[in-house]
Amino acid sequence: MGTPVKDAIAIAKGMAVTLKELFRPPITEFYPDEPVRFQERFRGVHVLQRDENGLEKCVACFLCAANCPANCIYIEAADNTDTQRISASERYAKVYNIDYNRCIFCGYCVEACPTDAITHGHGFELASYDVSNLIYRKEQLLAPVPAGAAAADS
Repeated sequence: MGTPVKDAIAIAKGMAVTLKELFRPPITEFYPDEPVRFQERFRGVHVLQRDENGLEKCVACFLCAANCPANCIYIEAADNTDTQRISASERYAKVYNIDYNRCIFCGYCVEACPTDAITHGHGFELASYDVSNLIYRKEQLLAPVPAGAAAADS
């Protein structure tokens, strides 16, 4: 227990903070009525990038899955052929799944990728009533083919 003078000083300090904040403008996002503004470092839903030719950048090296502390990335590799070219390398990710039930958005997968194939996007609406909808497949994660690029055969 403090003395009555110390208690009064503490209350006065608290009220001073309250009064100072009372006259500041609110910092409210009016989502969904106004567009959401993201910081550059925001970590949203992952995006599997493509190169300028429309080929997938992922070479199925498994470094992202190996560095994931939540163990939420599943990859199956396949070899490119002369008739079916998916990536510029010898291999590509035939299956690339991220389980957002487990993902903690730590960014270790992005840091580990030697080809910058996986990045964080700005998607943040992940709510679902069915947990099976939170396992994102390669088709959901792939960036669109850049304009002017030849479409890759998937």
